[in-house]
Amino acid sequence: MWPPHFRAFVEQHQLAGVEVQIPQSDDLSGLGALMELYDEAAATEEACEFYPGLIVKEDGFVPIGQDLTGSGDPYFINTRDDSAGPVYRIYHDSVADRSYNSADAIVTVLASYEKLLSYIGT
Repeated sequence: MWPPHFRAFVEQHQLAGVEVQIPQSDDLSGLGALMELYDEAAATEEACEFYPGLIVKEDGFVPIGQDLTGSGDPYFINTRDDSAGPVYRIYHDSVADRSYNSADAIVTVLASYEKLLSYIGT
């Protein structure tokens, strides 16, 4: 499911199951984030069995983490981005079918998934 560069990143840094907290001031969407990074099996389950993963995977989005604040909005990377591309939050309430409005449903959290390393254990 994950592109090879992201799989290698997760494996190299042993990130599966790790909690990441991004303060509001560093979250490009301004909300802040508390997430647990998936292993690839959980990412596949999110993409194939739950919304918004079921819908947005057709647009290149693959899940990388779950929200721990209770909102239920998972985090994604996009296979169409260059390696070390952005981390996105996709609002599950905004994606019910293929006619979703990406401007309303998708926000950028970090400019590069490599920046996740800066927020482990913070």
